[in-house]
Amino acid sequence: MKTELDHTRIQYYILKYQLNPILPQMDNLPLQLRTYERNEIILREGAELDGIYFQVEGRTRVSSSVETGKSLLLRFCHPLSVFGDIELIQKVAIQSQVEAVQRTTFLYVNKHAVETVLMKDLSFLQELLKQLSYKLQTCTTASRVNLLASVEERFAAYLLTTRQQNEFGKEIMTSHNSEIASLIGTTPRHLNRVIQKLIDKGVLRKEKKQMTILDWTQVDEISNGIRYE
Repeated sequence: MKTELDHTRIQYYILKYQLNPILPQMDNLPLQLRTYERNEIILREGAELDGIYFQVEGRTRVSSSVETGKSLLLRFCHPLSVFGDIELIQKVAIQSQVEAVQRTTFLYVNKHAVETVLMKDLSFLQELLKQLSYKLQTCTTASRVNLLASVEERFAAYLLTTRQQNEFGKEIMTSHNSEIASLIGTTPRHLNRVIQKLIDKGVLRKEKKQMTILDWTQVDEISNGIRYE
């Protein structure tokens, strides 16, 4: 991790993402930039939160694990994502592991400043509520789809959701089958069987690691109207 106190860059990101309303008394806040290289852990599941993180550059991978060592991929995040909101409100340890997929930069405020300044500001609290509501909505939808739909329906829903390029569609987009399998709640082996079935039907074509959808109408029919959104 690289830490910077570059006020010009900090001001640039604040203006770019219109953070002025949610960062009151900006000149008195101990703002800093934290940059992580690819594969660096930003937040470790189970550790104590040290502050709030506004992702202003790059891409991160969010996952959750159990004591057996198995890990579940939840989403990929991009600017402007916020980390630490759940932990601050619930006063709990870090709930998910956050890892840099590529070089990623955060605007960081330490926990003391958050608790003594930001948590008393209505605009900041409204932003936390917005972030928490979005996470609750998308997690609830993904859980419902993964529990109630068949793997074939889930994969079709995944393809259609990511094609639409909405907010959550961008967060679950990946070209790796193992990651897609984790996101839709199945195993890579089962997903490969579904993909082969769709290839045999002429719905898609796969050459090396490149997958091309040939018939989006059939994909839509297979999905039965289900989406990850």
